[in-house]
Amino acid sequence: MTSTTGPRGWALAEHRRETLVERAAAGAVLVLPVGAIEQHGPHLPVWTDALIATHVAERAAAALDGTPDVLVAPTFSFGSSDHHLPFGGTLSMRTRTLMDALTDLGRSAVDSGFRRLYLLNGHGGNDEIVQLVARDLALQLPVHAGCSSWWKLVEKQVRGSGLAAAASRIPGHAGAFESAVMQTLRPDLVGDFPAEQPEPESKRQLSRLEMHQAWIRADGYTDSPGSLSAADGAAILRIAVDAVATEIRRFCALADQNSLPTEETRTRD
Repeated sequence: MTSTTGPRGWALAEHRRETLVERAAAGAVLVLPVGAIEQHGPHLPVWTDALIATHVAERAAAALDGTPDVLVAPTFSFGSSDHHLPFGGTLSMRTRTLMDALTDLGRSAVDSGFRRLYLLNGHGGNDEIVQLVARDLALQLPVHAGCSSWWKLVEKQVRGSGLAAAASRIPGHAGAFESAVMQTLRPDLVGDFPAEQPEPESKRQLSRLEMHQAWIRADGYTDSPGSLSAADGAAILRIAVDAVATEIRRFCALADQNSLPTEETRTRD
């Protein structure tokens, strides 16, 4: 049976071009979730990162309820995941290819009239890449661009909370943190947790240190996947949705204070 409820206000893909052109011209911010399709240990589905980023972006946009105006694009579900290729179940893009693809999407958004773009990332391997894309878009085009990996916006609050997740590695990979969130979002897709449950370890280092084949030795997941519950995951998601909504609101307030050059000014310059 066909729904007659019409497009959801925040869902870019459900609107017609006239509506999108009008909202872009009026200052709507376009949020692009970015994820990955990659192995997540023996217990989580390969679309974990894309699924979480999508959920957080859409719920944050719904919570903002038009103030500011937010449109969420369909998730860019493929990321930089070459380090997971040895396990199988992974579809990866080269770093340069991913940068080019995201930059092209940003350029097309600007050509379509958007002047505010926010990349919400869900995959650790994309973190530096989305930062570079946002930086270069704002340098090269008349657009205010922002980005973050969703877990960076929640870490301080989770660490300071009474949640069991406060002691977890954030975000880890298919460990306690992500496994708890997936138990909330799609428990039907979560398999049995592996018997090997390594303890959380800090990734805070003075240098970035990458050990050859480290992911193979760790069997493709970090810390202890079964140590947090679905209730912990639900609490993490509530914090995430609120934090992302707050950050988008802050981004738009800052954009309001920084005017962009007009077409006439750019032509004259």
